Amino acid sequence: MAIKYQFNKTSLHELGKQLSVREKALPTLKNKESALRLEVKRAKDKSNELKEILSKKIASYQKFSALWGEFNSQLISVKDVKLDIVKIAGIETPQVKEIIFDVKSYNLFQAPLWYSDGIAILKELVHLGIESEIYLHKMGLLDIVRKKTTQKVNLYEKVQIPGYNEAILKIKRFLEDQENLSKASQKIVKVRKEREAKYDN
Repeated sequence: MAIKYQFNKTSLHELGKQLSVREKALPTLKNKESALRLEVKRAKDKSNELKEILSKKIASYQKFSALWGEFNSQLISVKDVKLDIVKIAGIETPQVKEIIFDVKSYNLFQAPLWYSDGIAILKELVHLGIESEIYLHKMGLLDIVRKKTTQKVNLYEKVQIPGYNEAILKIKRFLEDQENLSKASQKIVKVRKEREAKYDN
């Protein structure tokens, strides 16, 4: 990105202000980037942890596969998933508040005794699965913002701040050269006037 400037004090002052804004913002952006990186990892780890718990629980119920074959899968379904919004490093992220199940009524006397346990087990498994997916979604949202923050950190640190410093240095050198030339020409004029005054006398 080319920084536009002119060789004058106004431009020097404006560039100084722009540089100051970026130098003050950079530590905050770096902290935000670190916080987001940590939160992305946390969300990923939590999603993986929930998936692992889900897999272990499913594996532990495999021994009852013959019973599950008798279970009426139409009895239970997810009616709604209610989410809370939690701000992490200024970003709104979802969090499971409640999962509402639609459990159809069944005849307690005709259905096997373990049906109520089966429904409770399915609720738990579904809850683990949905929560894992929500953490995965949260990770994705946070990672998008982290990438943008990293880009901004790199832009400030590697492009704009060095660019502004270089431009300010060039303007300062130019203004110093102008001042030195002005002083030198004033000196020449003074010497010339002094010589002319000598010859006139």
